[in-house]
Amino acid sequence: MKRVGILVGREVTFPESIIKSINEKGGGEVVAEMVKVGGIRHEEEKRYDVIIDRISHEVPYYRAMLKRMALEGTYIINNPFWWSADDKFFNYSLAAKLGVAIPKTVLLPQHAYIKDITSESLRNLEFPIDWEGIVNYVGFPAFLKPFDGGGWKNVSKINSLEELWSEYNQSGTLCMTLQEGIEYDQFVRCYCVGQEKVLIMPYDPSKPYLSGMQYVNIENYLTPGLHKRVEQDVITICKALGYDLNTVEFAIKDGIPYAIDFMNPAPDAELASVGEYNHNWIVENMTEFILKKLKEGWDAPEYRWSAMLNPAVAPKKKVTTRSAKAPAKAKESAKAKPAATKASGEKKARAKKAGN
Repeated sequence: MKRVGILVGREVTFPESIIKSINEKGGGEVVAEMVKVGGIRHEEEKRYDVIIDRISHEVPYYRAMLKRMALEGTYIINNPFWWSADDKFFNYSLAAKLGVAIPKTVLLPQHAYIKDITSESLRNLEFPIDWEGIVNYVGFPAFLKPFDGGGWKNVSKINSLEELWSEYNQSGTLCMTLQEGIEYDQFVRCYCVGQEKVLIMPYDPSKPYLSGMQYVNIENYLTPGLHKRVEQDVITICKALGYDLNTVEFAIKDGIPYAIDFMNPAPDAELASVGEYNHNWIVENMTEFILKKLKEGWDAPEYRWSAMLNPAVAPKKKVTTRSAKAPAKAKESAKAKPAATKASGEKKARAKKAGN
């Protein structure tokens, strides 16, 4: 029996739907279920053949646990090692080199730093920052946003240098980017599964989440040529990043699709948010992708330690899954209370007040 685990946060309908779909279509040879974990031993045996990760970017314990499970040959969607190393600014730079249109983007030094970083620690930084040179390159309107993260958290639209200074001075220890704002004619959000299947969804980012107005059903929204280019750009990006599940957003201006957001390895798939058609599409295609992986196997990721653990095996080893063991039911126990910690005060260093 092959085992598929779903690791989730607050979402409800996507986990329920994907578990039901895999169990119905697995032919009695595959079982899907919610992952249950507690204390993970360093010599932990394999529990799952595949895990769909929806939350480890916000729970460090989950990320560490997934890395350990990958060591036993569990296929993680998406790869926790690359996801940990990834950031949006690197992704912009990589995509541009691959021929994808990217808005002008600048990485900014942090405004503030952790307690033990002093001005002596930052002697490699230019001071003051060349704000005029930066805004002359990027232009207005622009968006100030973290170089890593998602969900439109800590994102500000900027229309002047004074606004930029004000928002930057409130960014704390977050490392930020300033990106050209594309005054788009059209906007699309695209699901990509298995680095090959793409669903292009007309999307209105100005509408509130769960308003029912973000995802718009418009037939022939893009011209055939533009549709083909967007689809190819999505596949190019997801292959380069190694993501089996992702969303890519494009702001389209004068017929050019600018990729503005494409580090979404746990994309929204809730029924109330994305709508019935889009929800069903992602569930059906993820189910098909996972069952195909379990049937045909996959190329083992080329981790540095792989050759050391398998010295006689060629670098590209096809993994065919053996059934993972069902975890023993743990006894109910009182939850340990972690010691409370307080965030240490931030010490502002060389990049203290923008514009000073």
